[in-house]
Amino acid sequence: MKNLTTGALIAGSTILSPFAAYAETEIQFWHAFTGRLGELVADQVEDFNASQDEFTVVASHKGNYSETLNAGIAAFRAGEQPQILMVFEVGTATMMAAEGAVRSVTEVMEASGAEFDPDAYIGAVNGYYTNTEGEMLSLPFNASTPVLWVNRDAFEAAGVDPDTDLSTWQNVGEVLTALKDGGSTCPLTTAWQSWIHLENLSAYHDVPFATQENGFAGTDVELVFNGEAQVAHISAMGEWAQDGKFIYLGRRNESGANFRAGECALFTESSAGYAGIEAEAEFDFDVRPLPYWEGVGNSPQNTIIGGASLWVMEGHEPEEYEGAAQFLAYLSSTPVQAQWHQDTGYLPITNDAAEATRESGFYADNLGTEVAVLQMTANEPTSNSKGLRLGSFDQIRGIIDEEFEAVWAGDKDAQSALDSAVARGNQLLRRFEQAN
Repeated sequence: MKNLTTGALIAGSTILSPFAAYAETEIQFWHAFTGRLGELVADQVEDFNASQDEFTVVASHKGNYSETLNAGIAAFRAGEQPQILMVFEVGTATMMAAEGAVRSVTEVMEASGAEFDPDAYIGAVNGYYTNTEGEMLSLPFNASTPVLWVNRDAFEAAGVDPDTDLSTWQNVGEVLTALKDGGSTCPLTTAWQSWIHLENLSAYHDVPFATQENGFAGTDVELVFNGEAQVAHISAMGEWAQDGKFIYLGRRNESGANFRAGECALFTESSAGYAGIEAEAEFDFDVRPLPYWEGVGNSPQNTIIGGASLWVMEGHEPEEYEGAAQFLAYLSSTPVQAQWHQDTGYLPITNDAAEATRESGFYADNLGTEVAVLQMTANEPTSNSKGLRLGSFDQIRGIIDEEFEAVWAGDKDAQSALDSAVARGNQLLRRFEQAN
């Protein structure tokens, strides 16, 4: 896991100069980013490598989030694991259960003496990756939350005021009708349907997604997202789908291309959609808070994070952990984190980065870019709104996707679909509990 870099050679000779060759410790960093986000990560790695001469970080794209997690697991079993692995937030419980496979960020940072203060990280972000003993298990990196993107040009083309109030789903329902009547062929689309329209919907309305504080309090957890609030929302979306007001385009972010191309008027997506939308959209756009159902639960409470964190894998040499710690400290530094937030739309993971962004005038010059931060920090998270920590959750999301698709197609009603998803998902949770 070392990369030998030679010093200067004497002209015309293969003999090393008096300045002997030195070894830079190589740090493998596996991630899931492509496109603009991949370019920005590459810039960060290049900047870190140029800032010192002890370590060389080598970044490698390993596929989408699920594929990157699976690649990391397979590599550990083969004894070929990277020092740093990006894992999306729903893989947190899986990584926690992987005894002997990971080393906590708190341990890595404290052992190296790198600058590290857990209290410097935004509470709603930090808490997701921290255990009950207060130990930060992985480093929050690309933390996002869902927002509502508005194509102002599409609104005007349909004869609808783009400044209309879209704070509640009641209002959105009326607007979708007006957009459809005005000729819009895609009034609303969404990315990451389970994350936004079930996981965040539950948190935003302060209703439980699962027992045991959504899995934070124990593995003997059961799904309960087939409650009244969730059924009502999925039922409304099913009706919109049947009426041509909600256009379903895929489970992940397939719909992002359609929105960026100007085809859709409204788009529920990650705040991190900012990087692609800002780069590609040739129309006027806004970012608004995620809508809530007025009068349901304690809405609006707070949304929860998506994205991923960085896990440090076991099985490496002390100097490699030193390099990993230095790289993680660099990523958390205020200038780097503020720039990352401004370039991508991901949340600033530290309070100082958020404040630096505000003081720079970025929020004032780019209206709406502070929405995600305010939405996450407006209220202290409750046991229903601090996130999810469930085993086998990537597979459970697949089940939810299947059941949602049956609703959008008109093959199932919302209650039947969510009841089925709960029953099927609970079977996976029992297997995870027995195995761990």
